[in-house]
Amino acid sequence: MWPEIDNKLYKAFEFKDFSEAFSFMTRVALLAEKKNHHPTWKNTYNKVEIWLNTHDAGDTVTDKDRSLALAIDKLLK
Repeated sequence: MWPEIDNKLYKAFEFKDFSEAFSFMTRVALLAEKKNHHPTWKNTYNKVEIWLNTHDAGDTVTDKDRSLALAIDKLLK
């Protein structure tokens, strides 16, 4: 579940270590590039935070964001 906070979908992820977190970010980056929809994110050691909104729709949450959030979640299954 990605709660909507301040016109952004948000989710935090925690991994075993930095390598796993960075591997996840790499997979997300490839997915985002394929969908031409790029997240705002932050990585600190084993934690990754992601915010999604659509800049060209006035920085609001759209179906594009929901679709990317679902695809990101599927990377972890």
